[in-house]
Amino acid sequence: MSGPAPASMSTIPSYRDLAERCEVIVCCGTGGVGKTTTAAATAMAAAAMGRRAAVVTIDPAKRLADALGIGELGNDPTVIEGPWPGTLAALMLDTKATFDAVVRRHAGSDQQAETILANRFYRNISTSLSGTQDYMAVEKLAELHSSGEWDLVVVDTPPTRDALAFLEAPKLLTRLLDNPIYRVLISPSKGVLRAVNRAATSVVRQLSRVVGAEVVDDAIEFFQAFQGMEDGFRERADATLTLLGADQTAFVLVASPRADTLVEAKYFLDRLGKADLDAAAVVVNRVLPTLSIDAARAAELQALHPGGPVQALADHAAAAAGDDDRIVDLLSAAPGATVARVPLLPSDVHDVDTLRRIAELLTEG
Repeated sequence: MSGPAPASMSTIPSYRDLAERCEVIVCCGTGGVGKTTTAAATAMAAAAMGRRAAVVTIDPAKRLADALGIGELGNDPTVIEGPWPGTLAALMLDTKATFDAVVRRHAGSDQQAETILANRFYRNISTSLSGTQDYMAVEKLAELHSSGEWDLVVVDTPPTRDALAFLEAPKLLTRLLDNPIYRVLISPSKGVLRAVNRAATSVVRQLSRVVGAEVVDDAIEFFQAFQGMEDGFRERADATLTLLGADQTAFVLVASPRADTLVEAKYFLDRLGKADLDAAAVVVNRVLPTLSIDAARAAELQALHPGGPVQALADHAAAAAGDDDRIVDLLSAAPGATVARVPLLPSDVHDVDTLRRIAELLTEG
């Protein structure tokens, strides 16, 4: 969430404040740190406050669907029944279906849409092109937010080391549309374009030798069919980028206390800062509970009574102290962010009750 310089502790909003106030919460971080669970629990917390909340996940595992008590998640919101006064819905991003819907929305006619959807080049880029998943996650966010059906949309972003991949996604296609080669491919070969077209023809000829003439022909056919849709894509990209930088949007960094994931988390914070964005919250998952005895005292006891329960106590105290030190170091890189610590639970999330417990842990205090 963009904003002024780091606030004092008294003015930093709590995680509950974010769930109550924000219209968009973007959960980012590397894979394996509990990002999908955090996103779902955040939406559930908002529903418990009486809000209409939808969570968009990109995790294809059925674990979350099972925890929510449904058979599977689709590309449209599925309302989850439960003991909350608001509304909770979840959906799993289908990149291809979302891209198809975007094409139909911006096409000038049904015929134009069907021509694009049937194009082999389009079918390839809509499923396998690098960045497409990020782009469609942003599109799904924009679609849900603009529908007016939801007070809060929570996005579980694709796991990537580049914290800005999600933010850069709306610009990917518009950059392509502004590329001179694209303009040449869809323009007639005459007038001032003739010299440029000769250069483009040379490029196309070389590409044909590498990837095959059919692939190049399909690409040119796709770009030509795309004519007239450029403005719609640009306007949507601009509106979405404005939404991502708005005060009602919050970025939540999800991490774990392991040293390797905290290094990645600090990298995320650095990248966000360079984009003039702030992490509104840092969620640290799987934190070991702090004992009433500190690590130094536990080590003294272990030296007096080696092995057995005292050894386990000393090991736990040392590990917990290490977690605390690493978390403090991480938070020094995000002085304006609230922090939520979720303790290590006996088992993974496997039912609604466990997910509700995580929602409570995020918003308590």
